[in-house]
Amino acid sequence: MKNELLQELEARGFINQTSNFDGINDALNAGKITAYWGTDPTGDSLHVGHLASLMLMRWFQKYGHRPITLVGGATGRIGDPSGRDKGRPMLTNEQIEKNCAGLRKSISKFINFDDNQAIMVDNYDWMKGYGHLDFLRDFGMDFTIPRMLSMDSVKRRLDNGMTFLEFNYMTFQAVDFLELYKKHNCILQFCGADQWGNSVMGIELVRKKLGKEVFVLSTALITDANGNKIGKSAGNAVWVNEEKTSPYDYYQYFRNVSDDLVEKFLKIFTEIPLDEIAQLASLQGADINQAKKRLAFAATEIAHGRDAAVAAEQAATALFAGGADLSNVPSVEIEMNTDMPILDFLVATGLFPSKSEARRMLEQGGIQIDGNKITDVKMLVSVSDEFMVQKGKKTFLKVIKK
Repeated sequence: MKNELLQELEARGFINQTSNFDGINDALNAGKITAYWGTDPTGDSLHVGHLASLMLMRWFQKYGHRPITLVGGATGRIGDPSGRDKGRPMLTNEQIEKNCAGLRKSISKFINFDDNQAIMVDNYDWMKGYGHLDFLRDFGMDFTIPRMLSMDSVKRRLDNGMTFLEFNYMTFQAVDFLELYKKHNCILQFCGADQWGNSVMGIELVRKKLGKEVFVLSTALITDANGNKIGKSAGNAVWVNEEKTSPYDYYQYFRNVSDDLVEKFLKIFTEIPLDEIAQLASLQGADINQAKKRLAFAATEIAHGRDAAVAAEQAATALFAGGADLSNVPSVEIEMNTDMPILDFLVATGLFPSKSEARRMLEQGGIQIDGNKITDVKMLVSVSDEFMVQKGKKTFLKVIKK
């Protein structure tokens, strides 16, 4: 009989690939199991691109199982080559520690760690104990060069300079699975589709070392309306931590998804029952905006809490439906002692990373200040206590003078 959790995951579109579907099904039917998902501290917050795996873990916990979330303090010091054309920049120990703290905050929004219902680990805790010679003697005979070269993450990098450092990444991730099996009887790893090769190496290592069978389940990668992977390196990241993406902007991201993504996103990013999702997905024309509002509220409530979701909804209503209360609109404070050139002003607000991008938007007529369209790139912004700046059709920012 197909396990109820697997039925839920299949119906919501989480499952991309499994190492042994029947084995996973049997293990889930036999009782409570432990599974893990890991991420490296390449940034100080998770983003929407991570959330398919994390929401899968959330469902795993809701059905009574125990999740382990792993923050890769060790693997983050190497850099995962999967899906990349060049090596990741090396981070300092201080950056890694800061990023690990930010990731723990993100994860805790989705997973309940109370009363040991879930645990969070850092693979640096066990990897730091290995000297180079010790690691080679313990695991060097368990990985063959032909097998490692067969991985897509390696093959695509061989012609543009994959380093020996990155080549070791999959061995570290495999050891993670072995350690978590031995310490916590963890028999299942969740991963994104781009991590399949690294994860399968863990199955093979556990089998070689212990003669035990463990499993991997991958989720499809989340893409934007243009089919691009959502991630910080692609420049389209929507962050989970409110210091990087406000609850309002998080809400607006889901509110503004394309019509063809609404049903998919309702299934993955919310816990709305499937029968209600079917009704929302059936809406046509202008009515589909009701489904988008439902999606935005439910996704924001999971990541930021009900109060933040209500505030974001009210701010959107105030801006787009003529409401009066603008108190929940995102705001920023900037130093402004004299009139400021418009390009400097727009960069200072954080709406643009550079003057060239701000200039381009100005010339296209995409900037309004207090309801007035601005096109003069030489304009000076007069000193004021507060402005309402609009970028494009859907981005609003209240700018307050310090």
